[in-house]
Order: sequence, then C-alpha cells, then structure tokens
Amino acid sequence: MATGLNVTGPLISDPSFPSDQSVSSRSINKSLRVAEKERRKLEAEDPFVLALKYFSDVEAGTPVIGNDEFEKNLVQVEKVAYSKGLSPEGISIMLEFSMSLRNAPCVRVLKCLIPATVVPQEAVVRAVAWLCVGKIPISAQVLFIKWVLTVFDMIDAKDQLRAIYGFIFNFVTEENLCPFICHLLYLLTRKESGNTKMLCVYLFLFLQGRQPFLLHLLSLYKVFCPELVTLSIQSRMKTGFRNHNAPWKSALIAVQKRSGSQVASSTSLPFMIKEKTTSRKRKHCLEFPTMSGSVNKQAQTEPSVSKRVVPLVQLHSFAQLLKNMHCVELPAQMGSLLGSSLALHYLDCVQDESALLRLNFWLGYALHEEFLFCGDGGSSQNLEEAQQFLNKLLFTQDFLQEGFSSSEAFLYKFLRVWDGSLLRSQVLGLLSNIPVIPSISKFEIGQFLFEPLMQLFFTSSLFFKCGLIECLNNMLSKWLCWNTVYCLEDNLDISPNKSHTSINMTLTDFKDSLMELVHFVGRLASVGLQLEGYNSLLLSFILDFYETVCDMFVKYELPLVLVPPAGVFYPALFATDPVSVDRLAYIMYRYQVNLTEAKSHRKQPKACRISHHTLCDFNHYMSVMVNCLWNSKMFEPDMGIQLKEELLLKANIPEYWESFNFIHHPAFLSYAVDFHHKMPSICPWTWYLEYLYSQGYDGLKQFVLVM
Repeated sequence: MATGLNVTGPLISDPSFPSDQSVSSRSINKSLRVAEKERRKLEAEDPFVLALKYFSDVEAGTPVIGNDEFEKNLVQVEKVAYSKGLSPEGISIMLEFSMSLRNAPCVRVLKCLIPATVVPQEAVVRAVAWLCVGKIPISAQVLFIKWVLTVFDMIDAKDQLRAIYGFIFNFVTEENLCPFICHLLYLLTRKESGNTKMLCVYLFLFLQGRQPFLLHLLSLYKVFCPELVTLSIQSRMKTGFRNHNAPWKSALIAVQKRSGSQVASSTSLPFMIKEKTTSRKRKHCLEFPTMSGSVNKQAQTEPSVSKRVVPLVQLHSFAQLLKNMHCVELPAQMGSLLGSSLALHYLDCVQDESALLRLNFWLGYALHEEFLFCGDGGSSQNLEEAQQFLNKLLFTQDFLQEGFSSSEAFLYKFLRVWDGSLLRSQVLGLLSNIPVIPSISKFEIGQFLFEPLMQLFFTSSLFFKCGLIECLNNMLSKWLCWNTVYCLEDNLDISPNKSHTSINMTLTDFKDSLMELVHFVGRLASVGLQLEGYNSLLLSFILDFYETVCDMFVKYELPLVLVPPAGVFYPALFATDPVSVDRLAYIMYRYQVNLTEAKSHRKQPKACRISHHTLCDFNHYMSVMVNCLWNSKMFEPDMGIQLKEELLLKANIPEYWESFNFIHHPAFLSYAVDFHHKMPSICPWTWYLEYLYSQGYDGLKQFVLVM
C-alpha cells in the first residue's frame, strides 16, 4: 500500500531539512561577511589609510627631513587631498600632525588640508591651542589662520571657537598675526558675546596707526558697544581684510567640480568659479553662495534651547521667522542672504547693523575682486552669470529700498572703464541706487560720477542717452523719497544703508546735493538734444525728469524749486510733436502750483526760499509760452529769441508772429486743419480749444486755466 502512494515531497516541514528561504538567507549573510572581510583587507592595504595611520601613530620628535617613510606617506595624503579632498577624520589627523611640527614640512602639510565635506570644530580648537606652544614658525601660524579663514563656513560648528574667543583675541598683539586674527574675530563676533565690552575697550586702547583691519573689527564692536568706542570711524571705509585663500583656492575648486557641490567660505570664495583660464584677462564668473552652511548635526535636528539660537537655514516660512525673529543666527557666508527671501525679510525687519556691516564687507569683496569686467574675453555663459548676479543684487536693493555702500564704491571705479554697453541695464540700475549721502566729497563726486557719465553720454547712442536720463530720474525720485521719510525738523537724518555709523546731514546740504544733480542733468539734456537733432524720444525722457523736478515742493515737501534750462524749455516749446508741447504745458502748470504754494508758506519756519533768478526764469518762460501759443506775439522784444527784421522778411512768411500759436504751431497744425473741415468757417475760439482738450491734451487745458 505504501508503495502505491505518489509522494512528491514531505507533508509536514521537518526542521532537519533546511528550507530554500533559510538557505538563501544564510547564503546572503555569508556573501556579506566575505565582502566585508574583503573590504577590510583592501582597506588595510590601501596606501592612503596606511598613511593616515602613520600620521596618527607617529611619535613626537620623529625627524621628518630626510625621512623616506614620512615622504612616502605624505605623498599619498597629498594625492588624495588634491583629487578627492580629505575626510573629517583625515583633516583632524593631518591638522594635529602639522601643528606639532617645527620646521618647513608644517607649511607643506597645511597646504594639503583640502576638506571634502566638513571640518571638525574640535580639530580647529586643538590646533588653536598649539599656537601658544611657541614652537611653531610664525609663517606656519599665519598660514594656519589663513586656512581657518578659507574653510570657515565648512567648520561643522562654531560654539567651541566662540567659547575661546578671548584666547584668540590675545593674538591681536602679535604683529604678524594681527591682520588675520582680526578677520577671524570679525567672523566670530556676535552680540551675545559676554566679553565684547572688555575686548573692544582693550582693542581701542591698543589701536595705533589706524590700521584698516583693526578699524574694521573696531567698527563691529562699535555697533554692539557704541558707548565704549568713541573713536570716529568712517561708515564707508576701505576694506580692511584681504583675500587669504590663494594656497587652497584652485584645489577647492577642483574638489568642488569633482564632487558636484559648492564649496563655500566666509569671504574668500564668494562665488563658484566655473572654469579656469590662463589668460590674464578676467572673466565674469559669479554665483551667489548657498545658505546651506556647515552646521553640526544637533543644530540640524533641533534648535538650541539653552542659548535660544536658531540658524536661519532651519527656517522655511515667514511664520517661523516671526516666531524666532530675535534669536536668529545668521550664516557666516553673508552672500547667501541675498538669495533668500526670508533673510531679506529679517534684514528689513530687524535692521541688524552688524549683519549689514558684514554683508557690505562681503559684497565689497565680491564686486571688487570677483566681478571682472572684460568686454572681449568673457563667454556668453559668464556674462549670463554676471547678469543674474547683478539682477539679484538689484532685487535685494529694491526689496530693502536702499543701496549698499560697497556697490557705490564699486561703481565709482567701474565707470572709469565702462563702455556703456556691457550689462547696461544692471549698471544703470545700480547707479539709480546711489545714496543721497555719497561716500566721497562733492568735488570727488564730480570727478568719479559726473565726468565719466558725461563722457559716456556724449559718445554713446541715443538709447544710452535715454537710459541714463531715466536712471538719473530714478535716482532723483529715491532721494526725494528719502527726504520725505527721514526729514526730522531742522536736520535731515538719513541712513540709506543703515550703516554702523550714524549719518546726519542738514537740509541745506541735501538741497545742495539735489541741485548739483538737477543742474548736471540740465547740462546733459541741453547738449544731448543738440547732438541728437532734438529727437522726440530723448526729449520725452528729459521731460519725465522735469516732471519730477517741478513737483518737489508740493509732492515731496522739499522747500526747493528749480526750473529747466533754456536748452530744454525752447526745444520742448517748438517741438513738432504735440505730446512734448502738452507735457511742457503741464510742467509749467505744476511749477505755477508749487510756486503759489511756496509763497503761501513763506512765513513758516520751513519756508521755501526761492532765488530771484529762479523766479525771473519762470516768469520769462510763462511770458514766452503765453505770447507764442495764445497772444500770437512771437519774436517780440524781450521774448528771448531775437531775429533781425530783414531775416524775417526774407523768409516770406506772412504774419510770422502767428507762426507758433495754437493754430499755426507745427505740432497742432494738423489738428487745426481737421477742425476747420469739421466745423463752420466762423466759430468761437473756445471751440477749437475744447477740440484740442478732447484729444487728450490735458496739460494744455491746465496751463490755459492758470495763464
């Protein structure tokens, strides 16, 4: 019976017979163990791992000069460092070893410290401790501080470094280290630093010779402790910190390209450079750094509760920003703020003077050192990157409604070599944001701003002339808005850049600056119209400017009235297009309103004291317009335009004195003919005026009402 059963397999699972699943699982585990064993074997045989083990185990005092084993292992580390970068463990080992050396190899080891990801803070703190040993050559000490400045944003945390702030500060007295220590302190300084008051007083007493790097650090201390720093510091002084990244820059860029991630540094590498060129001509190679600065893992998971500090990179909404507004920690890479809307909201709401000071410093370096204006060597890609950079900068300035002093200083240098076409719209946009209180004297503003612009204006195309006039009109409008916002009783307190030093100017100084700008545009407009044959497009932009000028008293509450020069008034009056004449009529009407309003306020403390010359010019212009357009008394005595009687007779123009009235004016002649065909031959004069008004010439209507 049993033999007749067809049994294909066991009916009940027997533990003594392994299943296919368990066999497969044990096979996989065995494969993993074999792979792990093979990996460890290969790792043990890896020359780089052996080299790191050598440097971690080497005994103190081991000679390195002439040591073949040392040379072999260092070559292996350099090979990996310059190709892939060193891991955090490798950075810690090699930094510790380099700081223990006393001779030339120390510099060589420091130069190969190219991080692949982050730099452990503990390793930097231990290396700083080595500085007090006194056995490290001064050149190696300087190189170490330069390295810290270069990789500052790659350090995984800063709390321990700020904890030894006072220890680092002691090296300010070292002459060779002082410029670099000041730069490091500048990056580490926070308002919460408990010893800031003591240190700023010490630095103030130590300050000798007014070195730029000391002044730059002291300016930051003055923001936090203005009552202790009584030294007068210019708000827009020359950059005090230099570029320190030369030994590592090219290697960092190479590692960055291979890893595909951006390597950031505090100020030395403000942009990711796309390609290296052997040409001496510089190229546009600009990108804003990202805000994903290196922070420790604990900070990434949850904000610090004890210190009430929240890194800005952790905030992702405006609601979170409002909740943590007064405990935000800004990134060390200040350039990343310009690419974050939350960061701009923070700067606009909190008005953190130290943040704006550091941002100005970063931007000044970026514009002067990395924005490279080469007209014939830059590729289209590089120009596009430069355009995107400047557009983002313009967006930031428009968002904050103020310009940066560093961009102003850059423009004064850039205008000397600018051809007027390279990145025209962006440069003109930056020009319009120049603050009402320039960083240079009145004499220098004519030399560095007005003269270059005048040369470009007279030698460039019609479209550049129009763009420049529009730019100066925007500049004037922003100055007038600043006056409206910051005008305080008898003084004008304007801080366009919210800089670390309070800037005050009297109302008289502000009016003088405004008059210089208006007179400058008047000179450009008068000559530009002649050069371009009184082009209607250029005249339109010029009239836009004077529409702003004519309403300064009523609209902007500025006790100042300035009339256009004759080189603008007469071309507009005798223009062949009716729009220009209509706009001139509107401008004269607004002048009438402003002067009447100023006259009614002349007994008040802030009375608008108008010069006699301005009143004479306005009355003369009004008389000319009324006689030409209304009274038909062209070329009469005292009209400003004198032609000999013989010349007028030779022209064979009957009743030449009526050539520029509302009927015969070249701008309105076609309307007069059209009206003549539509209306009876005899009709009231007012009918023709109403016909002109119906065509949309409201400026003429308002002008006629005040004649």
